Amino acid sequence: MKPSEKPLRIDIVSDVVCPWCVIGYRQLAEALKQTNTAYSIHWHPFELNSNMPSEGQNLREHIIEKYGSTKEESDASRERMTAAGREVGFEFDFNDDTRMHNTFNLHQLLHWADQQGCMHELKQALFEAHFTHNRNISDINVLADIAAETGLYRSEALAVLEGQFFAKEVRAEEQHWQQQGIQSVPAIIFNERHLVSGAQGVDNYVSILEQLATMSD
Repeated sequence: MKPSEKPLRIDIVSDVVCPWCVIGYRQLAEALKQTNTAYSIHWHPFELNSNMPSEGQNLREHIIEKYGSTKEESDASRERMTAAGREVGFEFDFNDDTRMHNTFNLHQLLHWADQQGCMHELKQALFEAHFTHNRNISDINVLADIAAETGLYRSEALAVLEGQFFAKEVRAEEQHWQQQGIQSVPAIIFNERHLVSGAQGVDNYVSILEQLATMSD
């Protein structure tokens, strides 16, 4: 990298319970590696189901209610996601007890972790906790445990969640991105100008990064 060359700024608007968010990120990460791109990633909150009750809901029931999917369609979708995850080294473990969760508390925890310089690590740990290990991320004690496992102080994490310390900040940031026209995730914004939606695949991300590199030359 040239001394004057700035790292590529990457803003990612996502939700931890969005399977294509972790797939898309892993695809992008591989493309960044292949292109030897200097970058900085900034995660931002989005709630797939802001009206989800605190106890969550069985995932299959949720998908049937929200999209009218049949069990067969749901199974086929899970197989596609599992295969896409496997291609980028991420393991999905969908089962009959997999749940959809309300993620407002989780986004507050991530906001706090950002102040500790650990947001990225916590985000990855939460993806794995939800999709690989089927942990109950609706439970603030479980969230505090996960924070501790990534090197953060459990007692502080629990206090943040119990006190809803960052509720206002998270709501404001969610509204900001909605006002920017973000209605689905993942939404990936390069250098605060170029929006790419969805999981594009490693090869497509490589092409996008190469195009961006020529634009900055």
